[in-house]
Order: sequence, then C-alpha cells, then structure tokens
Amino acid sequence: MPNTILVKGDLVAKEAEASSAITPGDLVEYGGVNDLQTHGTAGGPARKAFALENDLVGKGVGLTGDDYAAGETVRYGIPQPGAEVNAILNYPENVTKGDPLVSGGDGGLVAFIESTHEAGVIVAYAAEDKDNSAGGAAVRIIAEVA
Repeated sequence: MPNTILVKGDLVAKEAEASSAITPGDLVEYGGVNDLQTHGTAGGPARKAFALENDLVGKGVGLTGDDYAAGETVRYGIPQPGAEVNAILNYPENVTKGDPLVSGGDGGLVAFIESTHEAGVIVAYAAEDKDNSAGGAAVRIIAEVA
C-alpha cells in the first residue's frame, strides 16, 4: 500500500485549520468551529478534497496515530479528475475496480447505490477490488477521482 495520499496525478495543495480530528485520506469540507472537517453528509454533494499526510512532522497515512487534531493546520489537496488517491473505504463495503464511490458522511467513502444516490454525488471510482465486508473497521483503498 502506498505511503502517501496522492498516488498518481496532480492536485492543488491547500491548508486550513481543523475543527475536529481528521485522518489523512479523509474526504474533507469547510465547516465546523474552524475551517476544515470531515465531509459530513452521507451520499451528499462533496467537493473532491482529501486530507494529505502531514509528512512535514514525520506523520504518515496510518488510520490511527497520524490524525490531525482539532486546531492543527491540515494539508489537503484537490486532485484533478483521473488522479488516484489513497482514500478510506468504510466498513462494511465490498467494491470492485471501477465501482463508483460516494461520501460515507464521516470522511470515508462508500459504494454508490443507484436507487439511493444521485449520479452527481460520485466522488471517485474504485481503482482496485476491495472487500471490507468482514473487516470491522475502515481500510485504505486506491480511488480514481471523478
């Protein structure tokens, strides 16, 4: 698994203050007490912005221990369409390469369900098969930005 959030392609890098804990790879949005928070609307419209690893202070892309704390400056990026990111797939998801992904409402991604979601809310497409149906916790997934 890559040790960076941006796996392939380009992005516009930005910074903002975290209003709560943010994990590298989280889908993020403006809002909350400070500027940046995890995207909070499951299946809702989302800016394609992902928290990057804080490698300036030696942190990586771990799902625990590498989070930004509330009040810290978060490095995040807006990848170009087609770029690949090391995102977070929620539990209990099971996706196949090419499956569309939408916001899970907590920074992670979930499978797009045609009967539930509108096509305009697709954030990315699975760039690999990933079965997290029995995992019990979120996992990393390489996702191609829509």
